Amino acid sequence: MQVLMRLGVTTNTALVGAMVAMALGRVPLASLRIYRSIHVQNLAQSAISAATFGAANSLLLPIGIPFALGRPDLVLPMFVGATLAMLLDATLLYRMFGSRVFPAEGAWPPGVAAAEAIRAGDEGGRKAWLLGIGLVVGIAGSVFGIPMSGFGVAFIGNAWALSMFALGLLGRGYVHLWSQFVPAGWTAADPSHIPQGLMLGAGLAALAQVVWTIVRGERATSTIDPAREASAGRLPVVLGGGAVTYLAIAALLAALAGFWTQMDWPLLVGFIVYAAFAALLHELIIGLAGMHSGWFPAFAVAVVSLAIGLLIGFPPPALALLVGFTAATGPAFADMGCDLKAGFLLRGQGEDMHFELEGRRQQYLAAMFALLVATIVVAVACHGYFARNTVAPVDHVFVATIRAGTDPAIARALALWAIPGAALQFLGGQKRQLGIMLATGTLLVSPLAGWAVATGLIGRALWLHRTGEAGRANCQVFAAGAIAGDALYSFGSSLVRTGK
Repeated sequence: MQVLMRLGVTTNTALVGAMVAMALGRVPLASLRIYRSIHVQNLAQSAISAATFGAANSLLLPIGIPFALGRPDLVLPMFVGATLAMLLDATLLYRMFGSRVFPAEGAWPPGVAAAEAIRAGDEGGRKAWLLGIGLVVGIAGSVFGIPMSGFGVAFIGNAWALSMFALGLLGRGYVHLWSQFVPAGWTAADPSHIPQGLMLGAGLAALAQVVWTIVRGERATSTIDPAREASAGRLPVVLGGGAVTYLAIAALLAALAGFWTQMDWPLLVGFIVYAAFAALLHELIIGLAGMHSGWFPAFAVAVVSLAIGLLIGFPPPALALLVGFTAATGPAFADMGCDLKAGFLLRGQGEDMHFELEGRRQQYLAAMFALLVATIVVAVACHGYFARNTVAPVDHVFVATIRAGTDPAIARALALWAIPGAALQFLGGQKRQLGIMLATGTLLVSPLAGWAVATGLIGRALWLHRTGEAGRANCQVFAAGAIAGDALYSFGSSLVRTGK
């Protein structure tokens, strides 16, 4: 929470948690011997990751939006709505993990990195050396300001998706070089609306692809056995139940905020329906981005939901709760997928389905308990932050956007740029997610990360060309070290900076 409030970002605490659990297992005390188990390390990593992402991204950030808007009376309704959305968020991914939309065999780079780090620490030998080399490379690059997590992810994730991600990062980083060639009607007053339009089109196309998967009646067969079908259900049941629950939470949020006295009934119903739809779409987009690239662009995608809410005409208090509600969904969803991926790899990739499903259930319980603890911590700690008039930096961006109002030129730019975003998403198909990943890259202002991802993709191609598929496992161990090095350096340096 302190890192988010001071620096505006959160670090990869999953890998930090895994490293701490691994270190505890090496302490010669009987009470810590349990941490020698890779599965206990995985549970510890899952709990730490869920607690930190939940507290910072899913709770503290959303409740800061109405406070920054000057409506402290809406903080409690936002807190209730964000808490329920966060818990539902994690539950839906748990239910959908192993489906054709979110397969266990998907990339989930942070999960692969955590699993390979834990496995290398347990096995030692060549893997431990590779992990150590990657760790040194990751720390060294981070010292010079290079986003080494992007470099490491490029060795693990989907090459097509990451190529578009790198292109988006570089395109946004050097927008001043090419935006002058774009027709004036496509840029509105600010080229920063281009990424929002791309994400809008790609997100709607991704939702259509998910719906098409459901319509075709494809079961989630990749890692779910028939005994699981009764509890997991088909994908339509899970998504349908999630949509209905989001509607109920949005209605509760509107009731607690007293919106029935501030909006007419058509607008109130529109707010409830749109908030539920935006939350569901938001978590699907963040989940797909996290699965393919390891990035959770929750802040950036929430801006798209806010922009559409502005165009609809919701009043400022409703917009504040809308963007907070959507921002609360996604981080816990994608984080749960990465943690379950780590467990899936450590448990043998589904060879023993009973063991896999029980381990997955234990991870879910650990994460939910951690999220409940995070809820209590935020409820206590938020008063100290608000007393110092401190909120997450991105909350000021949301509030400034709400106060700026709407511009017809922005609506036109969003609609125009939604066309290529949707076209690219349909062209790449559900497995490649080209539109989502290009839009994700353009929403982030980090050209150096683009070069890091591109360099990693080239390094991966050269590595596999030399070693063949047999060298893919070692490639991932090295990548895990690079990501862990970046996480450890970022975590340590952020603590130093927040302490100053």
